[in-house]
Amino acid sequence: MADRRLQVFYTVAKQLSFTKAAEQLFMTQPAVTFQVKQLEEHFNTRLFDRSHGRIALTPAGRLVMEYAERILTLSEELDSRVADFTGATAGPLLLGASTTIAEFILPQILGEFKAQHPDVQAHMSVANSETIVNRVADHTIDVGLIESPSYLPSLENQVCCDDELVVICAPDHPLSKHKTVRAQEIAAVPIVRREPGSGTREFTDNYLTQCGVLPEDLNLVMELGSPEAMKGVVETGIAIAIVSRATIAKELKLGTLVAIPLAPRLIRTLSLVHPKERFRSRLLTSFVEFAMRRMRELAAAER
Repeated sequence: MADRRLQVFYTVAKQLSFTKAAEQLFMTQPAVTFQVKQLEEHFNTRLFDRSHGRIALTPAGRLVMEYAERILTLSEELDSRVADFTGATAGPLLLGASTTIAEFILPQILGEFKAQHPDVQAHMSVANSETIVNRVADHTIDVGLIESPSYLPSLENQVCCDDELVVICAPDHPLSKHKTVRAQEIAAVPIVRREPGSGTREFTDNYLTQCGVLPEDLNLVMELGSPEAMKGVVETGIAIAIVSRATIAKELKLGTLVAIPLAPRLIRTLSLVHPKERFRSRLLTSFVEFAMRRMRELAAAER
């Protein structure tokens, strides 16, 4: 219901990038530029300073942004309250999920939720945990599912379920016959791992450090931004990796990978984050409750 120009301007102002705003809004960059130009013409003032390929808010732009956040929040709340009044669980659902959850857990949950509520339009952004947390804090997505807890004071963090991380290797790798693997054994062989900002990377690095193995002591072959890419490299036999057990069900059945628990075991929690003070619609409340219940059920089934 809010002015589209205001929505586009607010996204550009949060990202300080027309390109990133276009990606988030699923628009072309010229279309984003046109909407901002229209708003500047409406107010008869520049809202952004543009120089050397960078943009910054002008004093007028900062004022408009302050009001835009309030207007957009109220507009969203109005839409949600009217939908609640009519008893409908419908409308857009803006989700974000870290890579592991988005690829291996959330698709089934979203499909089941959509089957129960066919008028819901789900839009999912996929990134590492750090990026998802920042987007929830910026109010560009409604809720995020992440692999490491958020400590931002503006966000509420709810634990969904446990998730065990295990060592994976090719069936002919020297570690494949081990019943468990210790941190010192990991340091002795080539390894691939996730990129900085990944919840899996952060959690694994903390675990190894506590076991006396610093990240810089690892025999690192490469860093990859996807569990699928990591599995593909590990299947060649040139390295091991530490991944969520939830990501390797197919490979274990096919026999292309072997999973070995760590000693001591490495178990983390998967979390759901959303803004503390923001109004929660019937749709968002229903999805949060449904997703948390199903994640716990799926995790229990893997044990």
